[in-house]
Amino acid sequence: MNTFKLYNRILGWVVFLIAAATYILTAEPSVSLWDCGEFIASAYKLQVGHPPGAPLFMIIARVFTLFAGSNVENVAFMVNVMSALASAFTIMFLFWTITHLALKITGKEELPPYKLIGILGSGLVGALAYTFSDTFWFSAVEGEVYAMSSFFTAVVFWAILKWENIAGEKYANRWLILIAYLMGLSIGVHLLNLLAIPAIVLVIYFKQYKTTRNGVILALLLGGAILGGVQYVIIPGLVWLGGIFELLFVNQFGLPYKSGILFYAALVIGSLAYGIYITQKKGQVIMNTAWLMLTVIIIGYSSYSMIVIRSLANPPMDENSPDTIFKLQSYLNREQYGDRPLLKGQMFNAPVTGFKDGKKYYSQRNGRYEVTNIKTIYEYDDKYTSLFPRMWSPDNNHVNEYLTWANLKEKDLYHARLDAEGNPVRDRNGNPQYDRNRPKQKPSMASNIRYLIKYQLGHMYFRYFMWNFSGRQNDVQGHGEMLNGNWITGIQAFDNAIIGKGKNMPEEIKNHKARNRYFLLPFILGMFGLLFHYSAHNKDFWVV
Repeated sequence: MNTFKLYNRILGWVVFLIAAATYILTAEPSVSLWDCGEFIASAYKLQVGHPPGAPLFMIIARVFTLFAGSNVENVAFMVNVMSALASAFTIMFLFWTITHLALKITGKEELPPYKLIGILGSGLVGALAYTFSDTFWFSAVEGEVYAMSSFFTAVVFWAILKWENIAGEKYANRWLILIAYLMGLSIGVHLLNLLAIPAIVLVIYFKQYKTTRNGVILALLLGGAILGGVQYVIIPGLVWLGGIFELLFVNQFGLPYKSGILFYAALVIGSLAYGIYITQKKGQVIMNTAWLMLTVIIIGYSSYSMIVIRSLANPPMDENSPDTIFKLQSYLNREQYGDRPLLKGQMFNAPVTGFKDGKKYYSQRNGRYEVTNIKTIYEYDDKYTSLFPRMWSPDNNHVNEYLTWANLKEKDLYHARLDAEGNPVRDRNGNPQYDRNRPKQKPSMASNIRYLIKYQLGHMYFRYFMWNFSGRQNDVQGHGEMLNGNWITGIQAFDNAIIGKGKNMPEEIKNHKARNRYFLLPFILGMFGLLFHYSAHNKDFWVV
């Protein structure tokens, strides 16, 4: 083992220990806000949480709850420790990823001391900066799925770099199969991990093919297609097709419940086995690897069988009761949350012009599956639809926020509210009231984009991003006001523009314990790193 590999492995475990100690010592002693309590409760007794569920997270968390012993007060803490360890392993794999990418810039492993220190130092700086970043540290100390999801993302990206090192060797494709299996497993935690697929495809393309502009575009399109295939075909499609067989066997053939599912499962297993066998027999390496990858993705995805098994046991927490394949399909598709238009659809003040029947819902009745409900789909006035609608919800609370963030005025969008005599209704201050059931015109595309930039990108993304690399005003939930939840820099001129002049700021705000000021140094360091990476190794820049 050369010097670099030795120190690389040692320092990887060192950063793991630093991160693990930090996260365990600062882990929540009990339950954090939002979904943590539900995840911990569902893991402790293997219950069914909210759609689309996280069965693998639940299984692993259940193992950790056993270390609480007979003291149930320690159950939540042990699940939080699981997140802490998953996050520490994420940091370790991040360190090894950074040093791998830095080593590629030099092109050799036998390095003079100054280069060795530079590469290992870059790994330490990057990994430890991420260790103590606001968002990651927060997720690392609570019983949520994001810590474990980050772990899977870190492992699969590290694994594709391991494949890159030995691509072309006899057993190199085993790394691709491992990645596919980890992707399948990660479905049982969170779908965020699937976003690594385009980057993985780029690594394979850059390693195996001559780089051209069209080639890069095709590789990205292929990566997007694989991502879409897993998310929109494999995940819902396997269950949907199973429902077709179940309906056929029970309603048409008169066979018992689950008979169609058993036949379908045998058909899937047989098809996968035959595909692997025939491609192996014909020496079709690429197709054989593809069949193996598809197989292990489905094996990993099979953790969802536990959702059905536990729902059939009727536990106290059994959200949506996904105990049949039809209910499981609705559960996976998150149908309880409703639909939202992404590329084209209604704006928030669009009047409803009609209804139509949508999906049928089946329940078990007298040895058959009978339709017990039909989804209602609203139809809207075409004049109030738009491309890329960002403001679409008719909920009054949401409408109030749309008006605020997009600087809209009700008088431009709605007709005045009238009393029984046809006179305008006014509030106690004499201001006219507007009838939200009588729209005048839809919001303009400019206001739609303004809302996208100010709220969806600015408040919900860039603000979180800058908490990590610039600074944070406090940890009080903010809704756009100047006093709470904003990002800051620590540089007075910038902060005055962001949150107003603070010379008369109360001590409780100025010295808030959650007030962090990084003076933009992490952000500037990151930008320099991006530029350096682009100039030193253009391909890896695009992968990252």
